[in-house]
Amino acid sequence: MSEFENNVRRFADKVDPTDRYASFDYCFNYFQRRRSNPEALLGKNLELSCNQLGFYLASWGMLRGSSFLLQRSVKHFAPLVKLIATAPNELWELDVHKYDSKGLSLLMDWVGKIRGALHPEDWEPGDGVATDILVTKVLLGVFGCVPAFDTYFKKGFGVSTFSKGSLTRIGQFYLANAEEIDALRIPTLDFDTGQQSEIFYTRAKVIDMAFFVAGGYGE
Repeated sequence: MSEFENNVRRFADKVDPTDRYASFDYCFNYFQRRRSNPEALLGKNLELSCNQLGFYLASWGMLRGSSFLLQRSVKHFAPLVKLIATAPNELWELDVHKYDSKGLSLLMDWVGKIRGALHPEDWEPGDGVATDILVTKVLLGVFGCVPAFDTYFKKGFGVSTFSKGSLTRIGQFYLANAEEIDALRIPTLDFDTGQQSEIFYTRAKVIDMAFFVAGGYGE
């Protein structure tokens, strides 16, 4: 077993249906099951959509005391969910194997849109910043199209910033290790049954798990 595979399995084997990191699976499943009908995220389901996204982000450390989100209710995510409902098919289908110039331009465009949706028009200086960590965790939890650029991942992968250059390196890493990464695309956990669902982790999620562990998670 390679070090990469060992790291993925070290992370995945710790996740049971009540583990904090299973919140990703439930959030990802929720949005992926509605990708063909994004209107199902809105209307009477808007509150549920906001709760799904908000709890995932809370489980993944985005509502700590230093975060501006700690001072916001779950309704703060309503503009973001409404934005997600407008996402093109190309974004839902984006993964690291499509990190060409077109794919990266689309991804960076949506980084800006998501940041804007988290910063309402009446945002005041000092109200907090939608960091790269937060934005990439949103993109991972909804679309699965990019690893979350948190401290562990950046240390493990050997990058210091979220940028087109870092994303290009991820794309190149995938191309050099495609067979192994594709083989590690295990199913998500289903909320109702606690068993494997019909939805599989994306390539970006596999890379995220491997380098999250390589960066020090679990030590």
